[in-house]
Amino acid sequence: MKKKRRWTNVILWIVIAIAMIWMLFPFYWAVITSVKKPADVFRLSFIPFVQFQPTLDNWRSELQMRGQEIGRGLKNSLIIGVCSAIMSLCVGSLAGYGLARYKYHRIRNRDITMWILSQRFLPPAAVVIPFFLIFKNLGLIDSVLGLVLINATFGIPFAVLVTRDAFRDLPEEIEESALVDGCSRFQVFSRIALPLAAPALVAAGIICFAFAWNEFLFAFIMSYSKAVPMTVLIAGTQDTQGIQFWYVATRMLMAVVPPTILALTVQRYIVQGLTFGAVKG
Repeated sequence: MKKKRRWTNVILWIVIAIAMIWMLFPFYWAVITSVKKPADVFRLSFIPFVQFQPTLDNWRSELQMRGQEIGRGLKNSLIIGVCSAIMSLCVGSLAGYGLARYKYHRIRNRDITMWILSQRFLPPAAVVIPFFLIFKNLGLIDSVLGLVLINATFGIPFAVLVTRDAFRDLPEEIEESALVDGCSRFQVFSRIALPLAAPALVAAGIICFAFAWNEFLFAFIMSYSKAVPMTVLIAGTQDTQGIQFWYVATRMLMAVVPPTILALTVQRYIVQGLTFGAVKG
């Protein structure tokens, strides 16, 4: 029995190791490619100082030639991600609280929830042309505001579902006591429900931020100069000689750093939020 359990643990650790290598290899590739000379990129080489000589020329040239452009791209991505996440939480928390605390009859709560969830199933490519025509008439093409509105539209369903489950797991007796003491329903929502569901709000906000940060299709179609985010800049490293993989790697690493720092900073809130109500008693 012990021998069987030992082999089970060995197989489990092998699977975990393979999964970690599979997930971490793209980052390792980006790191070593960013310090390779262009000629070394097209040779099979993975070990620095043994198979190739590292250099920081790619970083220097990228920052010198496109530093302002990359800075604007990071700024645009940050504004789009933060503002769309805040907008998603503002609308999603109100809708989530309504679905958790009220029972609708003409259209049932379950049907409303499924309709909201269906917005996440909708392929973005199916609505990119209508969005483009609407935003063209509104003068929001190549504007940060336009991309904020688009990303918030697709982030709201996720915020609704997360906050609905969080509010549903809160004890109603606390809110009823506040209502008896004279609080309005909105005061109960803003002063009691929101603080108690803070971990879930943080988790939903971080994930909405990640969705907006990584979004490419709408950013590619809706921006061309002023509102270009990092995802479009990373994809725009092709010239007449082909794809400049060394610049792809440097831009990718620059784009990964901000969300990674943010996720590590609020990591415990993400774990609490995503497991909100999972263990009762």
